[in-house]
Amino acid sequence: MGNTILKTDFNFPGQTKVYHGKVREVYTINNDLLVMIVSDRISAFDVVMPKGIPFKGQVLNQIAAKFLDATNDIVPNWKIATPDPMVTVGKYCEPFKVEMVIRGYLSGHAWREYRSGKRLICGVEMPDGMKENDKFPEPLLTPTTKADVGHDEDISREEILKQGLVSEEDYLLLEKYTREIFQRGTEIAADMGLILVDTKYEFGKDKDGNITLIDEIHTPDSSRYFYIEGYTDRQDADEPQKQLSKEFVRQWLISNGFQGKDGQQIPDMDEAFIDSVSERYIELYENIAGDKFVKADVSDVLNRVEKNISAYLSE
Repeated sequence: MGNTILKTDFNFPGQTKVYHGKVREVYTINNDLLVMIVSDRISAFDVVMPKGIPFKGQVLNQIAAKFLDATNDIVPNWKIATPDPMVTVGKYCEPFKVEMVIRGYLSGHAWREYRSGKRLICGVEMPDGMKENDKFPEPLLTPTTKADVGHDEDISREEILKQGLVSEEDYLLLEKYTREIFQRGTEIAADMGLILVDTKYEFGKDKDGNITLIDEIHTPDSSRYFYIEGYTDRQDADEPQKQLSKEFVRQWLISNGFQGKDGQQIPDMDEAFIDSVSERYIELYENIAGDKFVKADVSDVLNRVEKNISAYLSE
């Protein structure tokens, strides 16, 4: 489809490296700048779907840009400019080898661990007597390793320091920044009628050795949101919470016999379904960002993105 970006193969002046992730394409320029293009690919069950979702890249990029701007008084971040709705250009940083996950509620991975009888996650104790989606007395920091291959693994503060993954001085700062950004995100979400349930942050060091927030923040791909309205009633009635996430795509795939297992065929996503997913992402944007979504011109989206990046880099 000409109105989505599934893959890029650009060649910019000074380009030294390119990385194709599950959703993002990252070009390194002169080992100094990063150009991050958020594609329209969508993944579920660790499988990238063969068709793109119009405006998904724009939605994720613009949410991340908004929240980077809204938290840069807490910690410096990598963002320099957004020369295109799907693109962020920023400082090259050396990433820390851990991801900072913070959880305000007993959901997702933490709930699965809890349900299996565990009361310790990443060296942090979880209280007895909780049920799924209950609020923790205090947000829990549950860091993970950043795996080059395979899945990230839970890790405790003690183990991070023991392995020398991060110095103690830096790690205490990472914890402080994580709690402060999460608090800011929680306040902004509440203004939008939402609960920021859990999220992850990535940090690195810039060339001057300053700790810097990198990658994306507070998008529906990196964070879980509930609606505030009805939260307590649903908890009291033991009902599932109403979520803002791409869970609806997973549910559609499951109902069509696909969970990413060997031998399973990815069901065909017809145009009507793709359009419905696109509309849901736009709805996510408007709920999380609190702004009306303005669709960019996607008549020739690949050419538009390349031109906008080239124009920015030649300034």
